[in-house]
Amino acid sequence: MLKELVQATLHRLGYELKRFRPSDTDAGRLVAMLDAHDVNLVLDVGANIGQFGIKLREIGYTGRIVSFEPLSAARDALAKAGRNDPQWELADQAAIGSEDSEIEIHIASNSSSSSPLRMLETHLSAAPESRYIGTERVPLRRLDSLASGYLRQDSVAFLKIDTQGYEDRVLEGASETLGRVVGLQLELSLVPLYEGQRLADEMTERVKKSGFEIWALSPVLIDSRTGRTLQVDATFFRP
Repeated sequence: MLKELVQATLHRLGYELKRFRPSDTDAGRLVAMLDAHDVNLVLDVGANIGQFGIKLREIGYTGRIVSFEPLSAARDALAKAGRNDPQWELADQAAIGSEDSEIEIHIASNSSSSSPLRMLETHLSAAPESRYIGTERVPLRRLDSLASGYLRQDSVAFLKIDTQGYEDRVLEGASETLGRVVGLQLELSLVPLYEGQRLADEMTERVKKSGFEIWALSPVLIDSRTGRTLQVDATFFRP
């Protein structure tokens, strides 16, 4: 009875009290998948300020992490996040795409929504804090040009790609790397959020044709006005 009264009070205040179990979180389930596949290297493409790596460490992943982040301000925060972690490396500054060149990235006010692609009104309406506030020109590299420097003979690698609508270009430049990973996670849009991006159905089929099957889906961006899920994280492993 007391528990129900406390929960009802918290709900009125906009909170919920429940027991924390790592296995009930998206990060906890991902670490369980990594453990099940003996993953000892995570390639974190689109690391931003280190949110993904921090979550992995908090839930118990102890293997190597290599983070790729092109934007200078985000890289500074990312470097601080991993500065006391000898198993967490920061790759040279570059955006990851389909060619070795240069590219201009739009910087979002929330940082994590930054992208080389123009943001569409659907995204802005659902997340006004993601509005672009500037640009930065950075080197552009194929993952195949960089990943071999971090993959060892004993590496069992997992690839995470969160590049705000640019995921298909990352995959175009990562064909060799894909052949060397046991799994990957992609942020996928269910509706157009960035100009010229590929949507979830097409991207899922592409990954399946590369020899992977889907293991998990987790909501990322939800339009609070309608309840519609706009983005998900999709996790894949080889059968």
